[in-house]
Amino acid sequence: MDIKRAKQEIKDSIEAYLAKDEFGEYLIPAIRQRPILLMGAPGIGKTQIMEQIARECKVGLVSYTITHHTRQSAVGLPFIKEKTFGQETFSVTEYTMSEIIASVYEKMEKTGLREGILFIDEINCVSETLAPMMLQFLQGKTFGNQKVPEGWVIVTAGNPPEYNKSVREFDVVTLDRIKRIDVQPDFEVWKEYAYEQGIHPAVISYLELRRKNFYRMENTVDGRIFATARGWEDLSRLIQVYETLDKEVDREVVYQYIQHPMIAKDFAAYLALYNKYKTDYAVEDLLQGKWTPITLGKIRNASLDEHLSIVGLLNGKLSQLFADCYFMDAYVTKLYGYMTEYRDNLPEMTLESIYKKAENDFQTAKKSELLTKNEEKVFIRTVNFFENEISEKDTYEQTKIAFTAEADSLETQIEYTSQMLQNVFDFMEAAFGDSQEMVAFITELNANYYSLWFIRENGSDQYYRHNKGLLFDNRQKQILGQMEELEQGNNFPSVLK
Repeated sequence: MDIKRAKQEIKDSIEAYLAKDEFGEYLIPAIRQRPILLMGAPGIGKTQIMEQIARECKVGLVSYTITHHTRQSAVGLPFIKEKTFGQETFSVTEYTMSEIIASVYEKMEKTGLREGILFIDEINCVSETLAPMMLQFLQGKTFGNQKVPEGWVIVTAGNPPEYNKSVREFDVVTLDRIKRIDVQPDFEVWKEYAYEQGIHPAVISYLELRRKNFYRMENTVDGRIFATARGWEDLSRLIQVYETLDKEVDREVVYQYIQHPMIAKDFAAYLALYNKYKTDYAVEDLLQGKWTPITLGKIRNASLDEHLSIVGLLNGKLSQLFADCYFMDAYVTKLYGYMTEYRDNLPEMTLESIYKKAENDFQTAKKSELLTKNEEKVFIRTVNFFENEISEKDTYEQTKIAFTAEADSLETQIEYTSQMLQNVFDFMEAAFGDSQEMVAFITELNANYYSLWFIRENGSDQYYRHNKGLLFDNRQKQILGQMEELEQGNNFPSVLK
């Protein structure tokens, strides 16, 4: 299955394992809660979805890569203890608490969460000395002589043998005690995640054209060469930072993340063209609704991959605008909640007390480790708003004026983004009509969480018209077929040609 389906399967299992009856007993007793084994190629997001699942299920997460541990750190150190059995005293070997089990208790103390996920990565790649302990762990849910605390679900991950020479096969006895989920890379699923995480639009549009390059793992005479989802995400972040520093991302830089020479060369050439098209077609002007018949003629005479790159550029710009509106809306919504509480509790509540409440709520949520980075940013901005008002020694009425200014700013931002979306639709209609390029554009809007949120909240007559009018199943197969033909061709031409 793909990683999105796997994530839902794991969430369903955790919810089932943690469900209780009216007496507070788990409906599925611990002995029947099979550890989950997530098997899949490296770099497809197995570890990352565990962080998402923990936040969404509101439980703790302790994560370990078991290959980084020795038998002593996983099981504990032996020590001799005197014990009396009957009338005789014996020296008995016991073990200190496992570092891993200790980490679970520490997480419970730190976050206040009594239930959680103990995630062990690369479980089938352990050393020979640790392998028996892993089998005991999966079968008995213990490390050494310490059990995993009640309410903590065991999830493990491993790599198939074709990806790792150190893989150890589990025996039937062990396999019959686990819940196994096999995961395969899937670009469409990753693309939804990519838009939500703000992956660089050049990476998304390139992989839309070269889908086979999304995940590649090949053995050659010179060793293994590969491209993974993790590599594309890390490269994306580097590109974004390099752009702010005005640094160039060339083939050698790409290869540091995409360790497949052909793909690294191909993407570096595409990225150069992508940046060139941004200037050649004055993308910022297109967003503002400014273009000429000469521009339209130049675009119509260009190749399909150039058309799709322009669509990718426009979509990338809009995607950032949609995301900005989403987070501004989340900030104003949270601010409104505190302002309402402030108003409803006047005159007892002061500006300082509502500030302290927002700050305490933030620290409590942060301590639980259940906030996403974006939720944390929204909280920080909210707290800063009240802190700034305190520094001005404002009253409720003055604070209300400041809040209204923030709400008005959101409305202005929404109006601006709506106009940009309309301008892009106008350009797409003028340049391409109801062609495969329009299909590609609508398809990307439909794959983007933030664009769907924005259109649902604010509407777009042109989106609804084209989304309904285009026959997506057939047209999308056609465009994907043409992309496949492009992929069989040569690499992207040099930017200097």
